[in-house]
This record gives sequence, C-alpha cells and structure tokens, in this order.
Amino acid sequence: MLNLQTLVLNADFRPLSYHPLSLWSWRDAVSALLLDRVNLVENYDVTVHSPSIELEVPSVVALKRYISFNGRPAFTRYNIYLRDGFACQYCGDGFSTNELTFDHVQPKSRGGRTEWENVVSACAPCNIKKSNRTPREASMPLIQTPLEPSVGVLNRAAKSLHGGDVHHTWVDYVYWDSELQS
Repeated sequence: MLNLQTLVLNADFRPLSYHPLSLWSWRDAVSALLLDRVNLVENYDVTVHSPSIELEVPSVVALKRYISFNGRPAFTRYNIYLRDGFACQYCGDGFSTNELTFDHVQPKSRGGRTEWENVVSACAPCNIKKSNRTPREASMPLIQTPLEPSVGVLNRAAKSLHGGDVHHTWVDYVYWDSELQS
C-alpha cells in the first residue's frame, strides 16, 4: 500500500499533465480530500484508518478549482528528455532519466542559450566527448534538430510511455481523448 498513487485531474476531468502523468501519493490525496480541495472520483479497494475516521484510498481525484495553462509546455529537464524520446541526440541510444543529461548545442560559454532550440538530451559519454564544441566541430551530428514541442506532441509521447501500466480506475481519465476502437 505504501506505493499507491492517485491520479490528479483538473476540474474539467482531464489530467493536469500527461508528462509526467499528474500523480500524488495517496497520503497527499487523502489530505487534499480532508481539506476539501478535491473531489473523490474513484478509489482503491483499500482503506486507511485514524482513531476517528476510516477512508477508502483515492485512486482518482479532481481539483475543485480549474487550473488554466498558457498552451506552451514547461521547459523542464523531463520535457526535454520526453521530446527527444529519452535518447541521446548524438549516439541515438535510449536511456533512463537518471542516465541522461542535457547538452547545449551551441555551448553556453560561447553564447548558447538555455532554450528549447539549443538544448538536447545527451548521454554522459557523448556530452563529455562533445565538450565545449558545436556538433560540427566535434564531428557529432544531431539525430534531430531541437525545436520547442507543442503540448500535444509531449502528451502523445507521454501516453505512449505509459502503455498499459495504469490502474484500471485511471483508464477512462487518462485515455478519454484517445481514438476509440470499433
């Protein structure tokens, strides 16, 4: 039970984020329920007890207040890795998040900015090999040109990562906008 997580939906019943999927620990979800900040949507078949109350552990909650988004994806390390398919943009090999780093295509020390169009996922050996040079100078061409992704592109990439590993009570909320099978 210690590893149960709760899917968090916006007030419109869409996940707050697909990348990463918006999850809280079950303890945070129970606290939010008790503080009347969320509505219970689905629950696990597990209960928790205090001296005065017994609650089923929430598997899905929806915020009571809608959180609006500006339409642009957050510029985060995770979103860079997601955009790049968790692959080094120099050698093409796939890695887990703790094995990846990010690299400035035009090095910062040479005027490169930390922005979507100048940052790529890289494995440590390639990042060290490239060093303080451009990909051309290092003879390390990029797999793909770094661009700012749309929220939709990141959502599709994130959905493909989750595959079938979501709790059955989440399916209707995580995949509500997916194409229906006939």
